[in-house]
Amino acid sequence: MQILSVSSLKGGVGKTSVTMGLASAALHQGVRALVVDLDPHADSTTGLAVTRGTGTEAGQLLRDAKRTTLSDHVVRSGWLDLLPAEQRSEATLDVVVGSALSAAFDRPDIRPRDMRRLRMILDRVSGYDLVLIDCPPSLAGLTRIGWSASDGVLLVAEPSLFSVAGTERTMRAIRMFSNEYAPQLKSAGVVVNRARADSAEHEYRLLEMERLYKDKLMLPVLEENPFWQQIQGAAYPVHQWPGEQVKDLAKSFDQLLKQLV
Repeated sequence: MQILSVSSLKGGVGKTSVTMGLASAALHQGVRALVVDLDPHADSTTGLAVTRGTGTEAGQLLRDAKRTTLSDHVVRSGWLDLLPAEQRSEATLDVVVGSALSAAFDRPDIRPRDMRRLRMILDRVSGYDLVLIDCPPSLAGLTRIGWSASDGVLLVAEPSLFSVAGTERTMRAIRMFSNEYAPQLKSAGVVVNRARADSAEHEYRLLEMERLYKDKLMLPVLEENPFWQQIQGAAYPVHQWPGEQVKDLAKSFDQLLKQLV
């Protein structure tokens, strides 16, 4: 079971969008996946078409980590209902729902034993090929909990000055955190999101990223797509969206997932 934290220390770069795109690719490819929504905004939970009030939210599970059996508390994604009946019974896409209650763990001074709460829960889990942890855009307690439970951190960046600087800070933070708390943790790669082919600034920043991150920069780059917000607003998997407008975007997520799993 591969456990990946999807992270960025800069907000607004599409971290949750990448999480949902990879979840859609996993569903499309028959990869049994679990999404853990650690962000108190719970956008992944909403985007994965989970009905409000169902399941046990992440903060409560962390609170009861020693006694929690995860299979009793996860919720199936509403995306499964969009599959043909013959595929639905074989597919797995579950969600640990997020809510504002998990913010109680998002302290900058979180204790090392509290960092291990999610790892404790996931160590008792089976039946998944991939776990995606959607972390908040900060280096406070919840992100550290996610990193402690993970094999790798997938960084999301935009081709902009501030995002490139934020990604460098995050990579340094991963190295320091790994040395001190999580020796199994590594940087899984950098996904570039919302790139525009007609932008000279984006082209310059992409070249800068190639120089800075070398083999960590993952291809293909995710290009900006005008339909992406509509897809997310409909709480729909990109691979099931009708029409040809997002086929290339779906294929890009397929390629990224194959490199990660």
